[in-house]
Amino acid sequence: MKHNVLLAAAFALTASPVFAQMQLSIATGGTGGVYYPMGGGLAEIINNHIEGYSATAEVTGASVENMGLIATGDADLAIGLADTVQQAQTGTGRFEGQQLEMIRGVASLYANMVQIVTLADSGITSLDDLRGRRVSIGAPGSGTEVNAGAILSANGISYDDIDEQRLNFNETADALANGDIDAGFWSVGAPTSSILNLATTQSIAMLSLSDDEIAAAIAADPIFAQTVLPGGLYTGVDTDTAVLGVPNVLVVSSEMSDDLAYAITRAMFENIAELQAVHPAANQTTVAFTLAATPVPLHPGAIRYYEEIGAEIPARLRP
Repeated sequence: MKHNVLLAAAFALTASPVFAQMQLSIATGGTGGVYYPMGGGLAEIINNHIEGYSATAEVTGASVENMGLIATGDADLAIGLADTVQQAQTGTGRFEGQQLEMIRGVASLYANMVQIVTLADSGITSLDDLRGRRVSIGAPGSGTEVNAGAILSANGISYDDIDEQRLNFNETADALANGDIDAGFWSVGAPTSSILNLATTQSIAMLSLSDDEIAAAIAADPIFAQTVLPGGLYTGVDTDTAVLGVPNVLVVSSEMSDDLAYAITRAMFENIAELQAVHPAANQTTVAFTLAATPVPLHPGAIRYYEEIGAEIPARLRP
């Protein structure tokens, strides 16, 4: 009897909520992009290096949806394009009239490249050639959709001028391969799996933006930055391509405890090699990039870590 009592007591102790791990949800994007593997890598860092917490990367519609998930508390961390994050936090653009003031930055992870892909024999060589064509502008509620609309509009092309399709990355690649669309937008880190896979079965071409097209987009949305997609990343795309870049930001709610936000920031940067092993985009995940590229105030817990390592926090990043 005494033995049974001791076993019961031991079971009750191990089953006690004191020993239960707190579950964290990381809102990412589709499986064909970079958000999902980056979120999975961050989840592993949290699981391995923050005691008492367990994290899982969740497939979502990406940036716009992710900001809503943070606001409702249905996600604890989320990745989003800088312009979408800024619009959400300030109540502008897609978030006009629904300011999500609680959005706080943890880090800027890497820069997306807006890649416009077509098949080599499509006859499409410029933005203007998209008029009258079937074009995927990204999944509904994605940062790709926001970026595509901004680039097209800045260069005098409306959705009335194209047959727009709202497809995620894998769907866009499949539609191109099947001849169901003529071109597609990807706002994603490079290289990305869905384009890599497409290029193994189809001869693809990447649209290079002109100086005037780039200048028009940056004038319309200063978060855009001119950058270059190096030749050789994708089969058949051997020359450098002039594209626009947009930072990607890891965000949380201002309601997250300072201690947890600090622990996440510290664990990520102290174990950044683990994230880099998951995807090369994490080579851009640095404190310097965070302080230069983050468009919204940082969480006080993240600021605590940055100050602890001697970083100078710009006034615009303090809540």
